[in-house]
Amino acid sequence: MNSFPEGNAIIYCQGAFGTTNGKTAHGLVRRTQRYRVLSVVDSRHASGDAGMILERIPNGIRVYENVQQAIDAAIANDDPATYLVIGLAPDGGRLDPKARDDVMKAIRFGLNVDSGLHDFLSEDEEIAELAAKHGVLLRDVRKPPSRKELHFFSGKIEEVTSLKVAVLGTDSAIGKRTTAWILVDTLRTRGYTSELIGTGQTAWMQGVRFGIILDSLVNDFIAGEIEHVVWSAWKEAKPDVIIIEGQGSLMNPAYPGGFEIIAAGRPDVMILQYAPGRKDYDGFPGYPIQPLGKQIQAAELISGKPVVAVTVNHENLDKKEVPAVCSEITEMTHLPACDVLLDGAGQVIDALAPYLTR
Repeated sequence: MNSFPEGNAIIYCQGAFGTTNGKTAHGLVRRTQRYRVLSVVDSRHASGDAGMILERIPNGIRVYENVQQAIDAAIANDDPATYLVIGLAPDGGRLDPKARDDVMKAIRFGLNVDSGLHDFLSEDEEIAELAAKHGVLLRDVRKPPSRKELHFFSGKIEEVTSLKVAVLGTDSAIGKRTTAWILVDTLRTRGYTSELIGTGQTAWMQGVRFGIILDSLVNDFIAGEIEHVVWSAWKEAKPDVIIIEGQGSLMNPAYPGGFEIIAAGRPDVMILQYAPGRKDYDGFPGYPIQPLGKQIQAAELISGKPVVAVTVNHENLDKKEVPAVCSEITEMTHLPACDVLLDGAGQVIDALAPYLTR
């Protein structure tokens, strides 16, 4: 087992906290075993409380204007930071020049740096030399594993007897991972054993036990890696339920990761995360998201399995509107619909109940 937490973390999310490009930071503020989160850096929300910004519920994680202030505050509190974690998740995973300068500042203060971007810090000669000089660790979470470590699809997924539940979405950056964790927690409180299959860099940063980083893999091995991690979770933990974190969406023009999840993860049932207030695919204005009914139909047609519930992301909605929106979705789809951040996952677990065996 891993020894968590590994250290105290400042989450770097300059200019993006509270937006879809800050989803990694949001995940870490909500939960992580890997670090003790001390603070967030985003000058737009300086002096604010990270929990208040995300959920209107304070959590004591303060937002600072810059890296220097966050480091100084941790020292003043006699609780110094040991990690700077890049909480940005921009389209394409690139590090802009200002963020690069801030990473170098953190290194000079002796902080290790974890990054889930496609720009690898360890391959930036200047950053790598600076890290070596100061004796700090650079971890590029999205760096692809060696091909010799990868698995090809074999069919062993058919051995898995746990109920496999895929949390898919109608878009990227829509809350699939957060919903998946809430489902795991709720299942456990109801007496079921459950494991999450992380499929992105944020789940790794949260300390998920079983995971891959799907979008860093060579295409030929994506199906095999999904199969292997689901099979490994079943083999090692024998949980009642395996929750698979979705990626992108089936019809997303840039991130169609839902296809691989369905094809190789072979879910028994699916849950669809949906943002009624979002009209276009995130980051791609002019590319309208297909209607919810069509998305459900596509998922069921491809998998041959049912969507059993719709989970709602209340982005761009007044929270007072959510119950009526959920009722409308239920009337249209004949499926339970709820916002798990506001109302918990009880309805979803009830929808799973017919598929659960002891």
